[in-house]
Amino acid sequence: MSQPLDILDTSIEYIKGIGPGRAELLKTELSIFTFRDLLMTFPFRYEDRSIVTAIRDLKDDGEYVQVRGKLGPLQFTGPNYQKRINSTLTDDSGWINLVWFQGASWLQKSLQPGSEYILYGKISLNGFRATMAHPEMELISIDSKGKKGFYPVYNSSEKLASKGIDSKARKKYIESLFEKISFNHLPENLPLYLIDKIKLCTRYESLRWIHLPEDRSQIEAATRRLKFEELFFLQLRYLTSKSHQRKHSHGPEFKTVGEKFNTFFHHHLKFQLTEAQKKVIKEIRQDTGSGAQMNRLLQGDVGAGKTIVAIMIMLLAIDNGYQACIMAPTEILAQQHFASTTNALAEMGIRIGLLTGSIKGKKRQELLNQLIRGDIDILIGTHALLEDPVQFKNLGIAVIDEQHRFGVAQRANLWQKNQAVVPHILVMTATPIPRTLYMVCYGDLDISMIDQLPPGRKPIKTMHFFERSRPQLIQFMKDQIQLGRQIYVVYPLIEESEKLDLQDLNNGFEMLLQFFPQPEYQMSVLHGRMKSDVKEQEMQRFIAGKTQILVSTTVIEVGVDVPNASVMIIENAERFGLSQMHQLRGRVGRGVDQSYCILMTGFKLSKDSKIRIKTMCDTTDGFKIAEVDLELRGPGDIDGTRQSGGIDLQMVNLSTDTPLIESVRKIVEKILERDPQLKHPDNRLLLDYLKEVHKNETGWSMIS
Repeated sequence: MSQPLDILDTSIEYIKGIGPGRAELLKTELSIFTFRDLLMTFPFRYEDRSIVTAIRDLKDDGEYVQVRGKLGPLQFTGPNYQKRINSTLTDDSGWINLVWFQGASWLQKSLQPGSEYILYGKISLNGFRATMAHPEMELISIDSKGKKGFYPVYNSSEKLASKGIDSKARKKYIESLFEKISFNHLPENLPLYLIDKIKLCTRYESLRWIHLPEDRSQIEAATRRLKFEELFFLQLRYLTSKSHQRKHSHGPEFKTVGEKFNTFFHHHLKFQLTEAQKKVIKEIRQDTGSGAQMNRLLQGDVGAGKTIVAIMIMLLAIDNGYQACIMAPTEILAQQHFASTTNALAEMGIRIGLLTGSIKGKKRQELLNQLIRGDIDILIGTHALLEDPVQFKNLGIAVIDEQHRFGVAQRANLWQKNQAVVPHILVMTATPIPRTLYMVCYGDLDISMIDQLPPGRKPIKTMHFFERSRPQLIQFMKDQIQLGRQIYVVYPLIEESEKLDLQDLNNGFEMLLQFFPQPEYQMSVLHGRMKSDVKEQEMQRFIAGKTQILVSTTVIEVGVDVPNASVMIIENAERFGLSQMHQLRGRVGRGVDQSYCILMTGFKLSKDSKIRIKTMCDTTDGFKIAEVDLELRGPGDIDGTRQSGGIDLQMVNLSTDTPLIESVRKIVEKILERDPQLKHPDNRLLLDYLKEVHKNETGWSMIS
């Protein structure tokens, strides 16, 4: 016999006031299909309707207010198609202007001058005169005392608003929904011992109160419960997945620290490893020697020395009879890895191959043949490594650089490249991840951190220049070139845009030619539309010191390593994110000379732009920058199946809820420590949840 339909799976068209037409709009605009979807789409703020403000006490502070008074005469101005209505509202303390720019015909029929109204809206001040535009209005009956309580405000769209599906309508839908469902339709999903211990409200109460609160305390109780629930199940998924991966996913065993590793460490390493690098290598050696497949995230600031760690771990794989690969997001970065790895291992007889989209024909086929025969020890490449013809004889470890630039489905393809075992995965990022974020986003990964820079590095000086300082900037550039240094100039656009008032590379190049004429000065140009061989030629000219200035877009954000380049100029810096500016700044400061990063902006800066610019000038600490970036932008996508977007957390704020995140993780860890299989009757709900979640298990956690 089939299971009865859960009432929460009923289509929203059966809620009073919705019907088929509005249901279709809610589906297409907000992906609300069922009662459950409507219930689980929460308000993002509340309007406090419990206070009526006297007109004399109104302030122009951007807040919504509720006022009560008598509506004055209606005055109409403008032609029919642009008719505007003006009026006033008066109470015992004063009066305000009212204005409507739309709906004149309907308003003329419905408004009653001389009657008392409750108005709700925003105040703007022009001199000493207060105005409220398009207020929400309620005609006062004999026993009206104004709207009470907290009114939910939901995300909407233009299409929904045009059909009258605003927050007021959504509140009515929710009220109708709660007439159809009861406590029994929303059973607990958390163990009772946890609810009692942490003093959480019930699941039914949390969902009713989040939509229809009677006071502030109900909002706070509902928010606390829903935040806890959101984090609890996320951490439960991650930590059980991590435990399962360790027990059941077998990887190649690197038992030997052999000749290649030791020879490189003792005879070819040109500098001493930092203590942080040594610690990370030890952690990775323990993982790769355990017999379980390694899934480790290696994070370290720009210039911290992640690449040399990757090289040493790849030598460990080779010592144990395995191949290794590095996958990079851009051809420039792949070529940079190839050059630096080849240079580092030049005297050791290690066979290194490079595979990118521009390597074709017989050369490509020969490379693939060598790979499958085992004649290549290390393969370095771009997305080209993911193509079907690319097969390894015995891949032991895959290093994925700037991992956030690859979707999970792309990274998963590396698993099918092997004829023997599932390779170890080491994902690297130079974008520091705040502790809060990696607990939530990378909870199933082991984390290694290089939190030291190599000794002798001078801190990069970062300065903010407005356009009026352009003459001083040009002179500074000439002084640096006179000292033998090289300069990056980065633009946000390749060509001039009619829509955006921004500096562009083409015009910027022409402008720089006026100040740095040939043959006295030489410039290279680099952007994403250039052919690969031309890009490589321009880059090599700069690396060889044949050009003093490299004019580029953000294609040089990662992977470019020119120790003699000591100045990074970022044009229209207000258009760049913090993480991107920090990456660009990391292209300099790689030699022994003092390096500089100059942020050029216009005069008009938004509040967020000012914070970003100030943060860049105040610190070079990538982790501090990452914390500010998280506050400003929010996190990216958890599973990485999208290249950008929001983590699927409705309630939790990763910037402000750090104590709660840490607390919930500890609670989940304790539960799993006492009952790893969740077999105790008290944890039955949690086991049922995991079985439901893993019905369609993608296995993403197994591939970082």
